[in-house]
Amino acid sequence: MSPRPGNRKARLTLDRLVRAALAEDVGPGDLTTRLTVPADRVSKALLVARAPGVLCGLDVFAKVMHAVSPRVKVKPLQRDGAAFRDGEILARVSGPTRPILTAERTALNFLQHLSGIATLTREYVAAVRGTRAVILDTRKTLPGWRELEKRAVRCGGGENHRMGLYDMVLVKDNHLAAAGSIPAALEACHSAGKPVEIEVTDIPGLREALDAGATRILLDNMDLHRMRRAVELARGKAKLEASGNINLRRVRAVAETGVDFISVGAITHSAPAADIALDLLSGR
Repeated sequence: MSPRPGNRKARLTLDRLVRAALAEDVGPGDLTTRLTVPADRVSKALLVARAPGVLCGLDVFAKVMHAVSPRVKVKPLQRDGAAFRDGEILARVSGPTRPILTAERTALNFLQHLSGIATLTREYVAAVRGTRAVILDTRKTLPGWRELEKRAVRCGGGENHRMGLYDMVLVKDNHLAAAGSIPAALEACHSAGKPVEIEVTDIPGLREALDAGATRILLDNMDLHRMRRAVELARGKAKLEASGNINLRRVRAVAETGVDFISVGAITHSAPAADIALDLLSGR
């Protein structure tokens, strides 16, 4: 998984993340490996899935390995976005043993976290299959990890909401409190030159937003009855996004109300790490 083509900022962010992660873990040196592994030892290893999941981040895994030693080779056997089975071999690793063991935990941290996001996203996408609803992520990401985590969402079949505060206008409750009203907030946003979405919490708020010309509306923590009513009122006038209290048990029912989008913070902030291990095979 690489940053978006041509996105130099994303590449630099990834480089910094890898350097910082290795500095945090390795510090002045890997004591255990230095004491127990001969300097000239060379090994092969397998990257193995211990449970089913969806892959994301093999190239980041390789980048960590290469950052410790360019002599370590990683041969991917699967692509990002591929579903894998329990016991499946995802990549082969070879090279000097010391760097492989030194990089192991940091490389797996990246891979397990990103594959965990892709896996959970795929579960949400599967849960709403056959409806019109698109699963979106949110800005609830680890600081510095947003580009990677949002790419993991795409690997899982979801789509990205805004990347940050700069590429879309999203008027939420505190903005409305400061602006004074929904019409005033929407009027102020017309000059932005960016997509505009406004949050409402009830049907009167929805009507007000529609009357003010809103074309994308976020339904915040509405129950299913109100969502269905909102879909009836907004049909042909605005796209609707459901948000708040979304989980796997409830997401299908939310999708069946007819909303266009469902944003799920849990796919980034609460995804369990994928169970992937590195098994050393041999050394000489």
